[in-house]
Amino acid sequence: MSNLSTVDLVTLAPASLWDGKIYSTGWKQPGNGTIDVTDKSTGESIGSIGVASTEDVEAAAIDAREAQAAWALVPGPLRGDIMREFSRLVVEHADEIATQIVRETGSIRPKAEWEVFMTARESLEAANLGSEPVGIQVASAEVGRRSFAKRVPIGTVGIITPWNSPFLLGTRAIAPALVAGNAVLLKPDPQTPVCGGVIFARLLEEAGLPAGLFHVLPGAVATGEAVVAEPLVDMVSFTGSTRAGRQIGAVAGGLLKRVSLELGGNNPYIVLEGVDIEAAASAGAWGSFFHQGQICLTAGRHLVHESIAEEYTEALVRHAKNLVVGDPFLGQVHLGPIVNEKQAANVDRIVADTIAKGARIRVGGGREGLFYQPTVISGVEPGMAVFDEEIFGPIAGITTFSTDEEAVALANETSYGLSAAVVGPDLAQAQRIADKLHSGIVHINDQPVLHEVYGPIGGVGVSGNGFNHSTLTNADQFTEWKWVTVRDEIAQYPF
Repeated sequence: MSNLSTVDLVTLAPASLWDGKIYSTGWKQPGNGTIDVTDKSTGESIGSIGVASTEDVEAAAIDAREAQAAWALVPGPLRGDIMREFSRLVVEHADEIATQIVRETGSIRPKAEWEVFMTARESLEAANLGSEPVGIQVASAEVGRRSFAKRVPIGTVGIITPWNSPFLLGTRAIAPALVAGNAVLLKPDPQTPVCGGVIFARLLEEAGLPAGLFHVLPGAVATGEAVVAEPLVDMVSFTGSTRAGRQIGAVAGGLLKRVSLELGGNNPYIVLEGVDIEAAASAGAWGSFFHQGQICLTAGRHLVHESIAEEYTEALVRHAKNLVVGDPFLGQVHLGPIVNEKQAANVDRIVADTIAKGARIRVGGGREGLFYQPTVISGVEPGMAVFDEEIFGPIAGITTFSTDEEAVALANETSYGLSAAVVGPDLAQAQRIADKLHSGIVHINDQPVLHEVYGPIGGVGVSGNGFNHSTLTNADQFTEWKWVTVRDEIAQYPF
């Protein structure tokens, strides 16, 4: 059991504030009951959270529409100031927030702390969006006509977030959406509604965000469907599985709403001949086992040149054997639990399918409850589940290749296209391979699990629809262009 009595969770978001409630222009009782919030390592209940009904979503959208009209008139730099204060408060409450992330997601403490401070950076950079130029004067072929293009807020943005990094992945959409002048309806994953929802509400309250602009509407599929279908929601931003993303995209597209989808991945890690094998195996272990492999950017497929495949496999096995699996509250561990039994059972299925088709477990392959051992499997080929599917577990499958062309073909033998990595001593060779990969993100001499505020993060294929998250792309994602022309006098026409 976790030693919860030593954990201070009362400063920012005490359970007495949110237990049984949603946040929608204040804390209130929901229309659809409650669900338990649990510690993922022990199964212990932390409290309950309210589940928003369709009526709750509708009421929130009405309040958001009214509040957004006034918020859009606030000068951009002043909107940015509120987000700067949010960032400061994140740092002030870093310990408490990290503790809650550990409890709800099952992450190890260093990962939770990284997520908190990356969130502080994400929100600080988003604040600068309010100080960027809001328009340009464009050319006109008519004498006497001045023509302008200006950025305007979209309106109300529905944001649906996942459970694996809920604080960071929520912030990268919430922060720029608000600074751009929009209102937000947040639907956090029901497995992480406090660190992925409640804490946002508290921080934004403390930062001075006007009432009605931000709503936390926890729930499962029905709540998400209500957010997507709500007529007063003008845009939907979703991070999660490809299966759910297809459904959201279909509904939002039918309603002619802008929709931003960052979905799953089946990411290749290409290891070239002549590489520093120990360094490559260390990076590969991080890429596959960090956060139990429960990241859309995880390296699931290690594509290794046949001349070094056995040596690389042995090195990766050594790294896997050195990793400690356990409850992050009880000591220094490298891997915490898989998020729930359904996901752990799916990892079991993927491993069993792959072994049944001829692959070989080199280390791991088993679990105790939700604690899954880091697993290395050699002899993986297309047609096996470890090669074909997004795993979301600590599994590294090894496939060999003999030529660069074969490596590219294997890497691209997937409908996904989120992240990829190539490691090797010849940078020109690595760049030639990287240029041919069907992927929204490619890293050379690194592994695929990288996240920064500045480089656009998004996928191609079934990994996304081209809307990327970054300081480079936030304005394009969360604003619309409005064309405005001005003449000194009314134009003369022949009619």
